[in-house]
Amino acid sequence: MNMMHYIESGGMIMEILIVMNTIGITIMLTKAIQFWRYHAQKERHAEAIVQSFSAIALEEKSEALFIIKELLQSRLKQLERGMPTIKIIATTATLFGLLGTVVGVLMAFEAIAKVGMGDPSVFANGISMALVTTVGGLIVAIIHTIGYNYLIAYLDRIEAGIEEVLFIRFYGDRA
Repeated sequence: MNMMHYIESGGMIMEILIVMNTIGITIMLTKAIQFWRYHAQKERHAEAIVQSFSAIALEEKSEALFIIKELLQSRLKQLERGMPTIKIIATTATLFGLLGTVVGVLMAFEAIAKVGMGDPSVFANGISMALVTTVGGLIVAIIHTIGYNYLIAYLDRIEAGIEEVLFIRFYGDRA
């Protein structure tokens, strides 16, 4: 069997999974490029935060550091756009796979009820749909779970890198 046959045997649920996968992978690739560019320019982003902060006059360094961290968090929030979509796809793909399993088994039992158990090919389409959508849902979920976790870890590295630059600019080379 070729890939198109599997997709066709999965029916509309498989088509939904393909659309979800396409959207999710597009977002993940876009985010990976965006994160890489942002990380490569961490000095520039740290400088922009320092410039935003310079308008505020504070005597306490702890207050200043708190405000700088808040400025950093507000900038990173912009990078996080799209991440919930990846997480939603990772979570719901397994549910769509399970839905396909239930619908496929239901179709198989309906075929058995109409024709009986004499010819196994009668309920084979339902069982095929059940198995194909289960596999499809799991594949989409696995890809998106791994991608989401990788991107969140990358975002944490970006934050740590910019915080390090800010710390050095704010306190000097003292660690």
